[in-house]
Amino acid sequence: MKPGIHPDYHPVVFQDANTGALFLTRSTATSSRTIERRTASGVHSFPLVVVEVSADSHPFWTGSQRTLGTAGRVDRFYRRYGQRP
Repeated sequence: MKPGIHPDYHPVVFQDANTGALFLTRSTATSSRTIERRTASGVHSFPLVVVEVSADSHPFWTGSQRTLGTAGRVDRFYRRYGQRP
């Protein structure tokens, strides 16, 4: 990698705004807010980024996703426009 052209890649804590869940990962995102978090090497201060949706609150991952039935729609289409041979 060329030096001086890549953004700073550092540990960041993300917080889900809906559930309050926190997770520590590495990112180029920055924030003026910080949070104290205990790690294996002691307590450290990390930037805090609040996100609206994460895997903790997304309907697909929580199992609350709605599925749409298409059988009734197909029948209604055939009634309306007829079935062509």
